Amino acid sequence: MSHDLPRLLPATQGAGAPLADGGMGPGLIWGMDLTDEGAFPVADCERPPEGRFRWLHLNLAHQRTRSWIERFEAVPPAVRELLLSPDTHQRALVDGGTVACVLHDFERDFDVADTARVGGLRMALAPGLMLTARLHPIRSADIVRTRLSRCGAGFGAAQALELLAGAISENIADIARSLSADVQHVEDMFLDARDPPKARDLIGVRRRLAQIQRLLTGMRGVFQRLEKDEELPEALLPGVEKIAQRIQSLDGDVQGVQSQLRLLREELDIQEAQRTNQNLYILSIVTALMLPATLVTGIFGMNTGGLPFAQGPYGTIHATLFAGGAAIATYLLLRWMGFMRR
Repeated sequence: MSHDLPRLLPATQGAGAPLADGGMGPGLIWGMDLTDEGAFPVADCERPPEGRFRWLHLNLAHQRTRSWIERFEAVPPAVRELLLSPDTHQRALVDGGTVACVLHDFERDFDVADTARVGGLRMALAPGLMLTARLHPIRSADIVRTRLSRCGAGFGAAQALELLAGAISENIADIARSLSADVQHVEDMFLDARDPPKARDLIGVRRRLAQIQRLLTGMRGVFQRLEKDEELPEALLPGVEKIAQRIQSLDGDVQGVQSQLRLLREELDIQEAQRTNQNLYILSIVTALMLPATLVTGIFGMNTGGLPFAQGPYGTIHATLFAGGAAIATYLLLRWMGFMRR
């Protein structure tokens, strides 16, 4: 059973267990009926809703879930096809008053609430019913489950759509704030000149921001298409417009973090280039200083007649002093020409 299964089902009936009437239910992760008195858990998907709105969160990894969706006639065939399709790109569909979408969110593990893996969350919103389904655990489902338990009277399709999109946006916003804090920490280290970071240390942050940017771009496109769809129920239009604006605002925040990261990378690249140029400059000076001395030692190393200092007892000392003097003369010349700057 998935780890994000709340304690909604009796101990004798797990997700996808046989129902009392002998049928086989879907892989239900959690379900809630929203009434005027509050939210109540759903243990049997086949039973009529207790309130005016029902939310079912299903596990597509269960074969029973797929079979149950195939015969679930409360939504149109095109919507059932979208829920079961292996295609994972973000898209939207409106058919017969039912809105279906494939949205992306970050997956979670049993012991890690945030991973870098992007998973698909499929939803179908009909009057009085929200179906969400996923193949791997999704972080936004935990947020939705927690918030549903606090919902009261008047909860409907528009509120369900806003709640789902808000949960995904909140998860992405938390990740973006964490990445922004990481960038600011690296920037403080750079400005304080203590343990200065390198540009390659920010590759992970850059990759994650690009991942979020692609996710938001696809999600914004989904809700923009819904805005323009003439079959979209009029009651959902204000919520769709509000969600599109929220995603656009979140996208702006992510772009701000990307700009901050870009400036920091440029500063780090400039610092690295300056360090490289300084090393090359020192190497060039050392080479220039040693070149005359190398020339002197090369001359005295020739095995030819008439070589100076070859006959005296102090020839090696004289040649060494001559080479050192050539290096000192070169140093003074370079200093006079302004090459020996600090």
